[in-house]
Amino acid sequence: MKSAEKINGRLTISKSLPSPPQILLKLLDACGNSKTKPRELAEIVFMDPSISAKILQLINSSFMGLREKVNDLERAVVYLGGDTIKNIAISASVVQVFQKVESDAQFNMHHFWWHSVMCGTLAKRIAKKSGYSSTDEAFLSGMLHDIGKLVLWVNFKKKYARALQEAGDDTDLLISKEMEIGASHHELGAWMVRQWRLKSLMGDAIYYHHDELERIANSLPLVKIVYLANLFSRPENGNEEKIRTAAQTLFNFNADQVDDILADARDEVTDVARSLGIPATPPRSPVSDSPPDEDALESSRLADAVKHLSLMYGTLQSLLRAQTPEAIQKTALQGFGILFNMQRLLFFLHDTERDALVLSEASEIFFEGAVQNLVIPASGGQSLLTRCFSEREYMDTFHLPEGSSLSIADEQILRLLGSDGLTCLPMTADNESVGIIVAGVSEEQLHEITNRQRLLDLFVSHTSMCLYIHGVKQAQARRLQAERLEASITMARKVVHEVNNPLGIIKNYLRILGLKLPEKHPAQAELGVISEEIDRVGQIIRSLRDYASPAKTAPELLDINLLLKSILNIVDNSLLKPAMIKLHFSPDPSVPTIKTEKNSIKQVIINLVKNAAEAMSKGGNIHITTRYYGVPDKDAASPPSGKVEITIKDDGPGIPGEIREHLFEPFHSTKKEGHSGLGLSIIHNIVNNLGGSISCKTSSQTGTEFKIILPTISEERIDNPGGMDGHFF
Repeated sequence: MKSAEKINGRLTISKSLPSPPQILLKLLDACGNSKTKPRELAEIVFMDPSISAKILQLINSSFMGLREKVNDLERAVVYLGGDTIKNIAISASVVQVFQKVESDAQFNMHHFWWHSVMCGTLAKRIAKKSGYSSTDEAFLSGMLHDIGKLVLWVNFKKKYARALQEAGDDTDLLISKEMEIGASHHELGAWMVRQWRLKSLMGDAIYYHHDELERIANSLPLVKIVYLANLFSRPENGNEEKIRTAAQTLFNFNADQVDDILADARDEVTDVARSLGIPATPPRSPVSDSPPDEDALESSRLADAVKHLSLMYGTLQSLLRAQTPEAIQKTALQGFGILFNMQRLLFFLHDTERDALVLSEASEIFFEGAVQNLVIPASGGQSLLTRCFSEREYMDTFHLPEGSSLSIADEQILRLLGSDGLTCLPMTADNESVGIIVAGVSEEQLHEITNRQRLLDLFVSHTSMCLYIHGVKQAQARRLQAERLEASITMARKVVHEVNNPLGIIKNYLRILGLKLPEKHPAQAELGVISEEIDRVGQIIRSLRDYASPAKTAPELLDINLLLKSILNIVDNSLLKPAMIKLHFSPDPSVPTIKTEKNSIKQVIINLVKNAAEAMSKGGNIHITTRYYGVPDKDAASPPSGKVEITIKDDGPGIPGEIREHLFEPFHSTKKEGHSGLGLSIIHNIVNNLGGSISCKTSSQTGTEFKIILPTISEERIDNPGGMDGHFF
């Protein structure tokens, strides 16, 4: 380090050393203090527009892979963390100091920055692969490992140009020539970053990155990481064996692990350099004056096609392994990002009961809970999404028919996605419409996607088929469940009919025997026990009778919201509050009065709320909502038609998998002994008798949600369920 200190005194331009500005010093101190709050860090960053812009540019780049644009600096700071903010600030400061340095035949600035960012990127990958905790520290160390070369070039241009020319690709000779000037680039770089008080071993990593492998093998992890990253980023002829040996010696990496670290590194470097505003371009071979070789171009195109087909195959395999609609959609989201760089995607699935396109739960994650229950008409509307679904054709906002314009719904979705335009992809399988995929894209992206139309068609088709097959399986499961329920009901009726008569006879004979015996006869006690057991059997028979034929009352016009409010007031005070469970009721004021059975609705709601409460032994929340999906009627005097939806959701532990598959079947229960397991099957039977449907979604992470859909009038009156009213988005 003494040679680096001596050369500092000989530098012709002292300001050429990248000493951190005051704002950067404040940032370094703040990042090093564990008590610094994100808001305080954001306020410091905000003082430097250049650093602020780079932070926002990086977090919104495809490198980060976020689906929602981040415009708030404090939120960006929270997401990236102090270490990444520090890296961006230091990188920006170094680049800013040397941004006016001129290139030369001997020293190409763009190539220098490319190698620097490549080394930083590979260092981060090696750190992650080896389990080193501070990947951000590894990136910055790799990024700055050759910074001493810049200082030598700026301050001793002629001497250093001559040294570079004489040394060529011989690193040892270059270091020898640098020492003749006054200090080697690794000495100078290490000494310089140590003046920044970074509180890390970054200076050591820079200082030893050209040392002997045998010595590096006994160093601390960060030194090993930067040493190997530098080797990886300089694959000169004959250097491959050295790389493999170093990877094996330092981290016990095998050939596959090395290939994994190097895979797609160039694309990542391009993205990082662009985000940080670093003028980096990879070294290229001299350009020939001869026309391009057609065979070579064809080979390149073939290689590109093989690459994308390979990626497609892997993604399709993942699609086939997905077991749920959510897993299928998440896999498809990743596939669209990898294959077509489509990062902002929404799935709208067709709800046949409502004839509507409903935003899937996997897509709702994109909005972090800000948007839920997004529904648009599946037919009869002017939305681009509706037309795409109805006409089963690809559509986008860049090629609208002359005279047409976007609907308000289209404009809202466009703003939600934060993109220049939309493209809509219809999902069909076995001549059935599954839904649509809506992607936020730029015109340039759309052009690139169109160039791979066949690949896109294939991927959309497979995604649609996977969702369709899962839907068919669910429908078959529902039919099988209905058949089992009907068989159970038939059996229950037979049992009730066949057992009631002999039980009645036995009961009468017991009474006669009791009258024949003296009042104080010892057998009277035994007869009493037998009579009590007969009564208990009778109770079981009555529960079977209720299951087979739930008690019916005369239908009447009911305000569902008022009915639910009165029911919930009772269960809240008597059942939920003592159990530390909070009740949240969100009624839709547009729900009309419907003609249905009051007692049946009461029985269903009370049982579902009671089940939810029993599942949350340590307290929790129950959310109950109502929603109306109306169908316009030409006759204004007619009562409103459509569907009323009641949702009951808890944040409990969910229903176990072995029960989930038989949820509405009789004699399956999550409760302990003493429960018949008829509750949910009776509820299912009641809802069906009311002309409605009930479904359940449950998981250990999100809890359990029951959704009941009831008709406002008889099903025969709904002639055209496709037209939707203003309650849709």
